[in-house]
Amino acid sequence: MRRNKQINVSRALALAGAFNFLISAAKACLLPFFTLYLRHLGLTPTETGFVMGTKHAITLAWSPIAGLLSKHYNKRRVLVNSCLVVSATAAIVIPVIPPADVHKIRCNNSISLVNPTQSSTDGKQMSASLTSLGNFKSASSSNVSMEVPIALKEAKNNTSVPKIEAIKKRKSNVRLEGNVDKQSKLTGNTDNNSDSLKEMDNHHQLFFLILIAVSVLTAALAPLEWTADDGLFEYLDFADAADRYSNSKTWSLIGGAFGVCGSGVFVSQLSCLLAAETPRSVVHFVCFSIITLGTVPIASFLPFYLNKKRTKPDGLVKGLQLVRGSVRAVLCATTILLVGIVISTVENFLLWEMQDNGSNELHMGLSLALGLISQVSFPLFVVKVSKILSSGRVLVLGATIVSVQCLYFSFLWGPWAVLPAQILNTLSFGGLWWAVQVQCDDIATPGTERSVARVYSALSLDLGRALGSVIGGAVVQKFGIAWMFRGAALGLIMWCFVLALLQVKAPRQRRINYSRLLAADASEASESESEQERDWLDKAIEDDQSNNNSGRRIYH
Repeated sequence: MRRNKQINVSRALALAGAFNFLISAAKACLLPFFTLYLRHLGLTPTETGFVMGTKHAITLAWSPIAGLLSKHYNKRRVLVNSCLVVSATAAIVIPVIPPADVHKIRCNNSISLVNPTQSSTDGKQMSASLTSLGNFKSASSSNVSMEVPIALKEAKNNTSVPKIEAIKKRKSNVRLEGNVDKQSKLTGNTDNNSDSLKEMDNHHQLFFLILIAVSVLTAALAPLEWTADDGLFEYLDFADAADRYSNSKTWSLIGGAFGVCGSGVFVSQLSCLLAAETPRSVVHFVCFSIITLGTVPIASFLPFYLNKKRTKPDGLVKGLQLVRGSVRAVLCATTILLVGIVISTVENFLLWEMQDNGSNELHMGLSLALGLISQVSFPLFVVKVSKILSSGRVLVLGATIVSVQCLYFSFLWGPWAVLPAQILNTLSFGGLWWAVQVQCDDIATPGTERSVARVYSALSLDLGRALGSVIGGAVVQKFGIAWMFRGAALGLIMWCFVLALLQVKAPRQRRINYSRLLAADASEASESESEQERDWLDKAIEDDQSNNNSGRRIYH
């Protein structure tokens, strides 16, 4: 950008707000409902957790790399437009992948596959499971245990069904015989197990196809917001308007609420099957692609500025060093990581639990939208909260409320039962990220504020969610959704007690903010005549010298 070119800050903020709104709306149309679609395809909780964990891991690694490459070669606009087109195409390809043959989607929002994630003892779900198991038994030979390994694995928590116990014993006998005489197993059971081998191949083929498609979609989506934020911030920084950068982030939450609510309400009004065996959940992918392609014209006019003075890619490294050098910053980072692990379990399996309790896309969309709107409302209370509680206590309070929400989700009893917990997002997520931002301001040096904030964001949104998805999927597979929520809530609440104790012992770090000294009110400066006669710079230098001896303060 040439220096003689006129800079329109209002236009830049309007374009950035529209871009963030549309991108967040597109993601909200698809991503919250994606694990529900994986359940419809027939993936197990462990496989679903692995797919979602891979998604977050790719975002963690690929976002900074793509951002640095686009900045180095000055191809930010090309990268953003290419990612929009590729992600829209990948989203259309995913519904083309055929589901596994071991299940059938029914129009009463239930799945005929025996599912271990039924945390409640709903009679309808139990009857659906028994019906499915009876269909498998009637269609198989005497070695039915080898033909439906997925159903058996998923039904091991339903100990009240005697048929499943009998099949388990039969399966264990087959395994023992195979261990004693492997040659007889290969020769004698080849014909009987050929169909089951084909069935397993189909299921694993579905899993790997979904994994590849999700990886491509994530690789296209990951650099979008990272690259656009870098370009916008450098543009505003060049125009000396970097303080207005945070205003564009509010539109992301509003766009997410609009997308998840609109898509949920729209899909709930459609028939269960659109055409042939096409489920109505495919509409989520279509909405995502339409909104993403509609964002391309706005992305073409986004203000991008390449700051050649900041070409060194050491921002994240410096941010990590600053976080590691403060005890309170490390405690905050650990809390954010654990919260990310817990939140990933909620994001992946909350809709499964709601579906088991009779919810459809309408209830899900409105509930998730209420949670996002609650986060937007936190700035209305931030002044009062900051006067009552310090940032450290708000951090503990936010993490505690997250654990209470997670525990509440394990006791859902109806379609709308989730709504009271979503209102608490004002203090849980809103307060939590406000406390993190205060911590970033306390430890960051000039020019590293965004790097420190991105370290915390990566710990929670990417690393924490990647670990939580894999761990949560395995726990749901073995114990069920309800016990997974309760275990996650218990672990987080225990850490909150430890965090409150450690914060008391942790040294408090303070800094001198020279901009506040410059902007000090005349009333504050006139408290005493002796302080009026002293220049603020002399006072700051004296404080600086005294604190260099103690070594307990951080200066910005």
